[in-house]
Amino acid sequence: MDYKHIAHIAFKLVVRPAEAWAAIKEEDKNRVLTVFVYPLIGLTALCVFIGMLGNGGWNAQNIRMAMTRCCAVAVALFCGFFLAAHCINKYRVHALRQESDTPLARQFAGYAMVVVFMLDIILALFPNFFFIGLLLQFYIIYVVWEGADVLMGVPDDKRMQFTIVSSLFLLLAPWLIQKVFMLLVNYQ
Repeated sequence: MDYKHIAHIAFKLVVRPAEAWAAIKEEDKNRVLTVFVYPLIGLTALCVFIGMLGNGGWNAQNIRMAMTRCCAVAVALFCGFFLAAHCINKYRVHALRQESDTPLARQFAGYAMVVVFMLDIILALFPNFFFIGLLLQFYIIYVVWEGADVLMGVPDDKRMQFTIVSSLFLLLAPWLIQKVFMLLVNYQ
């Protein structure tokens, strides 16, 4: 894993998304999983585990809760990524009349989820920033807006609609899966 490369891409996506999307467009579409999504899912899950133990102590009950929460976040991000990418691809086909391109949708969803990954990491380590985190998650709209033009080739008249719908998929898919997971494991 080249974490320096991951940090560089994540930083560019947050600070200069248009420039980052232009560089991403030149990459192999299938690389997003191994060079960005999977490492960030692992890092996020690790930060959740560490954050829960750091805030609650090293007793048996807290370790169990930290493991459960860590698994929930990993499953939610993993499944949420694939669900969001699938929904974005279907939306492209039906609403924009573009051809189906699953690798492109995965590439777009994986890199656009940088905001979700970063917020989950920050909130895991600093849970007192919860309210600020709720507000900052809407920054995904700007990242998606830039990617819709540069990477996805969405026409200008459909760009706002695509941005809102895609942002909702990217934010709600992991959240919904995490809620279901936590319900199934009866997390307190």
